[in-house]
Amino acid sequence: MDWEERREVTTKTRRTQSAQWTGTEEEQETAKARRTQRKKMEEKEEAAAKQLIGAAIGVHKELGPGYHEPLYEEALAIELGLRQISYSRQRPFAVDYKGYKVGQGRLDLLVDECVIVDLKTVESLAPVHLAQMLSYLKAMKLRLGLIINFNVPLLKEGIRRVVL
Repeated sequence: MDWEERREVTTKTRRTQSAQWTGTEEEQETAKARRTQRKKMEEKEEAAAKQLIGAAIGVHKELGPGYHEPLYEEALAIELGLRQISYSRQRPFAVDYKGYKVGQGRLDLLVDECVIVDLKTVESLAPVHLAQMLSYLKAMKLRLGLIINFNVPLLKEGIRRVVL
């Protein structure tokens, strides 16, 4: 049996095993409910992210690059309000270490209680910006974050999607 045939057999075996899961009926129902809940949350995140990006593009078209972060935050808050998109600004969150509260962080924006937004006005995004967003997502126990750098000629080039 060559490598390709062996891979095909392994793939078929895995599919069969996953399709024949033998958990109790209650466990299967619980797993199904979790999948449904996860799918609904992902749909909510996607809708919020799409609306947010549209609002950010509107702000960038109007103001362009070159200003400081607080100005874009204020303008984006206005735009989100005009579009009736739920958000909170400078949202505090607890930072824990081994079960002890060691401090507090702040999010630039939290959209629809499910998408973290970190606004930037930098030459280019650095690895530390990604690390920062990952820390925010872990601390808030959320899955989706957007880093939006307004210091670019075309905003779509300044948006970084981060999924935990």
